[in-house]
Amino acid sequence: MNLAEIETFLMIVETKNITKTAENLFLSQPTVSHRLKSLEEELQVKLLTRKKGYKQIELTSQGEDFIPIAERWVSVWQEMQMLKHGQQNLYLTIGCTDTLNSAMMYDLYRNMMDEKEQMMNLRIKTHYSSEIYQYLENHDIDLGFVHHHLHFKNIVAQPILKEKMYIIQSENPLLPQTVIHTDELDLSREIFLSWESDYQIWHDQWVTRGEKPRFQVDTFELLFHLLSQENMWAIAPVTVMERIRKLRPVFVSEIGNEVQPPERITYEIRHKHPKEATLKSVHLFEERLKEYLSQKDWGYIK
Repeated sequence: MNLAEIETFLMIVETKNITKTAENLFLSQPTVSHRLKSLEEELQVKLLTRKKGYKQIELTSQGEDFIPIAERWVSVWQEMQMLKHGQQNLYLTIGCTDTLNSAMMYDLYRNMMDEKEQMMNLRIKTHYSSEIYQYLENHDIDLGFVHHHLHFKNIVAQPILKEKMYIIQSENPLLPQTVIHTDELDLSREIFLSWESDYQIWHDQWVTRGEKPRFQVDTFELLFHLLSQENMWAIAPVTVMERIRKLRPVFVSEIGNEVQPPERITYEIRHKHPKEATLKSVHLFEERLKEYLSQKDWGYIK
């Protein structure tokens, strides 16, 4: 059993197709089939099955069981290479939604960059929550932070933050009040961002009452820039509100509706079978994140 055979198997798991695997690895199909056969002979188990008339392959039960073993095998090999070449730095790839990276995580990233003893090389990727689950499932990232609790076989989710929602108005607001009912606001001037599914339901029922928002965005940057326009307003969680308030003058109010919007929950997600090479990095990042969030008045879940 060697690295080439293991990587070929994992690519087959990802593509479910021998032809696509060969293309992705720049190999011939006979080479892919030979590597798979050699791996199965050494393990003395059947890993895959191919049905006549179907291009996609299916994993056997033994093949499913072998996936986490193969992933750990690759991780150990990578760790040995780092040891062999004298690499002492830690490596970590994390995936976050756009607003988490731009608001909640921003100061943490900046603090880590300014540290004199730079022990970790950090790779930050921005995706939607559903994409982050898939990237973590495939071990393309080591740690994820999302707003939806989805059920994946090999992923564990833990809530770490529960955020209150606020109304943000642009400078010199029409309603300079500390508490505002959304019925008092001009809906045509709202910048809407769907923070998560429960918030979307609340907003549809209690703010627009079934009507579609006039301005809808999906990034922190757009929300930030559009709030510079006169008389614009938005509803946002506390981390986003505080980040915007640091960057430009805005007027912040509490929501006076009898039915309050649901608090936005952030989940940390981890793979049940993490890569051995990044375990230390994950633990170190988690400790720094815990210390960072415990100092904020954001609704940290201990």
